[in-house]
Amino acid sequence: MSITLQRDGSVAVVTIDRAAQRNAFTMAMRGEMADAFTMLADDEAVHAVVLTGAGGHFCSGADTGEMGRSDSAAFLHRMRMLHRMVRAIAACPKPVIAAVSGSCVGAGWSLALACDMVVAAPDARFSQVFGRIGYAPDAGAIWHLTRLVGPMRAKEIVYSGRMIGAAEALALGLVLDVVTDHPVLDHAIALTRSMAQGAPLANAMAKQLFDTASAQSLDQFLAQEKLVQPLLATTADHREGVAALRDKRPPAFTGR
Repeated sequence: MSITLQRDGSVAVVTIDRAAQRNAFTMAMRGEMADAFTMLADDEAVHAVVLTGAGGHFCSGADTGEMGRSDSAAFLHRMRMLHRMVRAIAACPKPVIAAVSGSCVGAGWSLALACDMVVAAPDARFSQVFGRIGYAPDAGAIWHLTRLVGPMRAKEIVYSGRMIGAAEALALGLVLDVVTDHPVLDHAIALTRSMAQGAPLANAMAKQLFDTASAQSLDQFLAQEKLVQPLLATTADHREGVAALRDKRPPAFTGR
């Protein structure tokens, strides 16, 4: 296995575990990552997820040892598996935070972009290096970058392939926090633990609203919102949340 999965209460930590290769991902890892996030999506005990890398780096992209040796059919399979992995991360109905240190480049950055948010160590560095090997960005990188920083800055990042440090990534809105006073993984776990205190179904519905908001007009969005709130009003978690508020106690959500 190229990834590890640990649980810390209601938070799961998925770690890319090929430290000697700066966590470059293989074909096998694509399936392992997709399976892990698909399983976590259905695990009612898990309310939030952290994605990180072992050995001081997040992910240096796809393993170059597997490149340049595929015919068209084999390469289409590679892309299907890549997209399956990215979709599994992006579609997870729970908050997902990437904890990034060291290298986060190529499709490795695409994995971080597929998360809900990114927190970075001061040594984190990001780059879309695809042009240096004759590729265009993949794994949804351009789709996510355009929405985060706008088309003009996204084009500059992609065409130049330059390295972006943690401070610039923070200024551009590509990371939520740069963590200087303690390990970035600890910060990400604390952040996800605070998010895991929310009602799981409410978080899942909010995530769905975020996912569709940019592609809809206001009227279309409000029509979708109108369906969400009455549904949540029928849940046991809503009743528990209201009761806890009245009783001035922490709610005990069950995802029901």
